[in-house]
Amino acid sequence: MELNIFGIGILTWIVFIPIVGMIIVLLLPDKNRNAIRWTAAVATGIQVVLAGIIFAVFDRAKLGINDAESFQFMEKYSWITVEAVPWVGRIEINYFLGIDGLSVLMIILTSLIAFIGVISSWNIDKMVKGYFALYLLLVTGMMGVFVALDFFLFFIFWEVMLLPMYFLIGLWGGPRREYAAIKFFIYTFVGGILMLLTMLALYFSVAYTDPATGQSVHTFNILHMMNPANYVDGGLLSGVDTTWRYVAWMALFINFAIKIPLFPFHTWLPDAHVEAPTPISVILAGVLLKLGTYGLLRINFPIFPDATVYFIYFMAALGMISIIYGAFCAMAQDDFKKLIAYSSISHMGIVVLGIAALNTQGMVGGVLQMFNHGIITAVLFLSVGVLYDRTKKRGLYDFGGIATQMPKYTGLAMIGMFAALGLPGLNGFVSELFSFLGAFEAYKWITIISVTGIIITAGYILWTIQRVYLGKTPEKLADLKDLTPREVLMFVPLIVLIILLGIYPAPAIELMNSSLSHLVEFINAGGM
Repeated sequence: MELNIFGIGILTWIVFIPIVGMIIVLLLPDKNRNAIRWTAAVATGIQVVLAGIIFAVFDRAKLGINDAESFQFMEKYSWITVEAVPWVGRIEINYFLGIDGLSVLMIILTSLIAFIGVISSWNIDKMVKGYFALYLLLVTGMMGVFVALDFFLFFIFWEVMLLPMYFLIGLWGGPRREYAAIKFFIYTFVGGILMLLTMLALYFSVAYTDPATGQSVHTFNILHMMNPANYVDGGLLSGVDTTWRYVAWMALFINFAIKIPLFPFHTWLPDAHVEAPTPISVILAGVLLKLGTYGLLRINFPIFPDATVYFIYFMAALGMISIIYGAFCAMAQDDFKKLIAYSSISHMGIVVLGIAALNTQGMVGGVLQMFNHGIITAVLFLSVGVLYDRTKKRGLYDFGGIATQMPKYTGLAMIGMFAALGLPGLNGFVSELFSFLGAFEAYKWITIISVTGIIITAGYILWTIQRVYLGKTPEKLADLKDLTPREVLMFVPLIVLIILLGIYPAPAIELMNSSLSHLVEFINAGGM
């Protein structure tokens, strides 16, 4: 399926429209701050519209995972070609985009969270031009990862995200922003090096025969890498169940586990969240963490199905540890923002456990949890941001009785809190249920232990509600104003999705069910 606008594919539009916005922002005078803000809002707003079009016309029934027929809205153009390289053959790098059921929910999530983040950034008054230019570059990097089908292009988009996030934390963050930014950079950069080395090993191990010329062509095409027939004799990563394939799987896993972040690669996250400005925390938890689990599903699982099966119990165990560890750490916090950061580690552990089940219900639950957690955690970080904007405080013991002072805000924040708790009728319940159902079928005792994380989550969520929103209002908080129209606009789309997908999750499940079912079959068949 193709969908072009003015002769340009819709995926190119949705990836690069923020770059157009960034260029306009850079051309605008520094003093014209409102024009800069509106430019960013329009650019990300167009992304939301394009994501809506993709949602409307996406073919839900299309099957496949490892061939061109499996993907929709494909765009493929020759980018870099070097002819007749000695000992290698022709080198080929393509501008290759496409989406399947795994990608489409992430595109919708990214566009919505990016737009909400711009609204949340409206009161940023420090170096406004630089902030929104970097923000729009970050959005392009995130969106590009979810649509790239060439590993080289995937890597470029992955690394593009690094510098904007580093500066957005390091320049606009809190008192320890330099430390948090450097820590984020080092962790992510090391992971990126592991991915680069694996990508190069795959490149020299995979080749296909060009039907037009008969030449052997080495390629970064992810779809070719999924096909066992394309692995060359003597290639480092050729041969099922060989040592180097396990090494490559683990190198990629560490890179993606850092981004998730999965225990024990998680220590950068609390610092980054606490020091980042609220909109960047929303982007970080809402979208960036999902890139890690997306990478596992797009790269690790289909390219190395043999190694995936070999390491899957290890992966499920790390998911279990993250669920319990993250929940206990969240309960121990007295900083509202750090509590939500650790809760993200716990909830992303549910994603990892669900997709590690290697069955359809677990996969569907895991990917739906990726989407739902992005929505829920955005509400929670916005809730902290609203209080911080008014009081410059984040300590849980600094508040009390907020419900009497800010009833509209409290009602919206409570919905996010209960969704994070997994309350039936809200979106968190559905995805957690499917994740645990799938995991129970594969790992009974790991799942039983993991489910205790829900009890711990209920404890710290209810404790937070009691300390912040209920009880007696301190005298210093007696004059807090409720939400402004701009702040209401931030919350409403997210709250609507929390309720809608809690009551009727079928539209989201239908998008990905066919693709994920085929992925499960593909892995369990050993990639054949």
